[in-house]
Amino acid sequence: MSKLVLGAPFITDDEPCLGLYELNFKSPDQRSRHRYQIIMVIRNGDKPAEHRIDLGLASKFKGVDQFRIPGGIVDEDTGKIYIEETVGRLKDIANIMRGRPAFDKRELVNARSIKVS
Repeated sequence: MSKLVLGAPFITDDEPCLGLYELNFKSPDQRSRHRYQIIMVIRNGDKPAEHRIDLGLASKFKGVDQFRIPGGIVDEDTGKIYIEETVGRLKDIANIMRGRPAFDKRELVNARSIKVS
């Protein structure tokens, strides 16, 4: 069973941020794919809340990877949330990542070049 996520209708750059994601999903009308920036903040003391920004058609981001940037973690044993980043800092990182070309995933399968000690 999935958990209900609170919505965050507004955010500020200086508030603690659990994570920022840029992912492609179908638009609400199901007619096109859009890129969404999803920013997870903490509200009501300890509840993750989601702020979602529609960045436009996913086709505008061709050649740019989708990504997830962690800003903190949730301890699965205790439920305690540890946050190390702010909304503003994760937005700055997202702007840099969005400006880089997509990573060639074929490089991941070339395991022979990776040496494990």
